[in-house]
Amino acid sequence: MKITQHVYQVGGSNLTHPSDAAIYCITDGKVSALIDAGTGEGHDRLLKNLEREQIASSSIKYLFLTHCHFDHVGGAHKVRGTFNCKVVAHQLDALYIESGDQYVTAASWYGSFLTPCTIDIKVSEKERKFEIGMLTVTMYHIPGHSPGSVALTVESEGKLVLFGQDVHGPLNDTLKSNRDDYIQSLEFLLSLDADILCEGHFGVYYGKEEVKDFIESFL
Repeated sequence: MKITQHVYQVGGSNLTHPSDAAIYCITDGKVSALIDAGTGEGHDRLLKNLEREQIASSSIKYLFLTHCHFDHVGGAHKVRGTFNCKVVAHQLDALYIESGDQYVTAASWYGSFLTPCTIDIKVSEKERKFEIGMLTVTMYHIPGHSPGSVALTVESEGKLVLFGQDVHGPLNDTLKSNRDDYIQSLEFLLSLDADILCEGHFGVYYGKEEVKDFIESFL
């Protein structure tokens, strides 16, 4: 599903597997990056969706993981193996992904097991930029839902696109959530004044007011 010239949704509960969170792709036509990997159960459909959108497998250089939960990272090892791309995550969540943790990742909630995946780039900064061909992607540390949750932004068609995968939470002690951090992170996301929000489970929101209203509904 095309969102802008440079942004596509290529996975999710209606596109790859019912348990998958949204999977997005950023591309300049020559170099691409995926945002999250779903559970891995719909990996073959992910490949077909990329082909349908004419996004070449050889163009995918990065997989950005927004946090360590199974519906977002269960398929990370398959994506890394298929595309030979670099996997990027915040260092605070990388531990759980690389160890195949079953509880903090919520894999046990899905009655499944997380296959460990190597994190090639462990981010520790509050903000870090990545070049995706001609596009600049900015990653922000937004703890709360998990210790190492991140959001990403990219400019496309003169609009700021925000990937805030689990803006809605939930918060849970087993997941090492922190409400104070979560509220501060939501306020930070509001300060970005994004034009488009690509959320992990509730779809895509267009226009500054829609984005603002959605984020504020969780404050």
